[in-house]
Amino acid sequence: MTELNRLKGPMSAPASGRDPQSLVILLHGYGSNGDDLMGLVPYWRASLPDTVFMAPNAPEICPGAPGGYQWWSLTDLGRESRAAGVRQAAPLVNAFIDMHRTAYDLPNSKVALVGFSQGTMMSLHVAPRRAEALAGVVGYSGMLADAEALQAEVKTRPPLLLVHGDADQMVPFAAMGQAEVEFKALGFEIATHASRGLGHSIDEAGLRLGGDFLARVLSPVG
Repeated sequence: MTELNRLKGPMSAPASGRDPQSLVILLHGYGSNGDDLMGLVPYWRASLPDTVFMAPNAPEICPGAPGGYQWWSLTDLGRESRAAGVRQAAPLVNAFIDMHRTAYDLPNSKVALVGFSQGTMMSLHVAPRRAEALAGVVGYSGMLADAEALQAEVKTRPPLLLVHGDADQMVPFAAMGQAEVEFKALGFEIATHASRGLGHSIDEAGLRLGGDFLARVLSPVG
């Protein structure tokens, strides 16, 4: 089994019954799986009737998390480990994007990434380094994993939305502000939202903002 073939997970076809006009790829967090993030789709389906949603499982089994996967091991939480981790998994995510957008005959501009936690780290690493800009990135409860290399490696600047609970005990809330500073300095369009009192999760405000953002960047007239 190839590494790419291991990136399998649930999908949700367009509710309209028509051929997909856009693709949203959901990248789950550490110890989770694609089924978890597919729970977001019903909140966004009405505003994205022609969108296909896909939520691949990360390539590695996560120790101690039955049914869970990881994009890379978190045994070392240091910056160098994070940077090495996103770089290791990035080719798989890029290949997954290209395989499925080609299958649906979609340009990069009709593909958006949505990440949670470790999946947000993957999304924020992959998207700016692609040769053709994606439609956008929604990142929940994550961080910029390899900020030091971003300036030298950025190729495109898709719009970004970051949402983070200010009571997050897993990924520091300050990480959102740090990422905002880095991306703004490089000329990205970026919006942020602090969910008051929220831990490592997604609340109704985050769901609404994410859906509005995706509908805007994937609009047929956009």
